Amino acid sequence: MTAIRIICTILLVICALIVVVSVLLQQGQARGLGAISGGAETFFGKNKAKSYEGKLALATKICGGAFLVLSLVIAAITAA
Repeated sequence: MTAIRIICTILLVICALIVVVSVLLQQGQARGLGAISGGAETFFGKNKAKSYEGKLALATKICGGAFLVLSLVIAAITAA
C-alpha cells in the first residue's frame, strides 16, 4: 500500500506544479468595455481552442481533474 501512496503523491505534486505553471502562463480575461457590446469577439477568438491559450486552458482543466482524483485516491488509501 505504501508504494501506491508514494506514486500517487508524486503524481499529485507533478499535477499541482503543472496547474500552477499553466495558470500563471494564461492571459487575463479583462476585455474592458468592448465586451459589453460584443466587440471583443473577433475572427481569432473563434479558433481559440487551437491557439496557445486554448491549449493552456485544456491542460489546466485536465491536470485540475487529475489533481482532484489523485487527492481522493490518497485520502481513501490513508483512511483504509
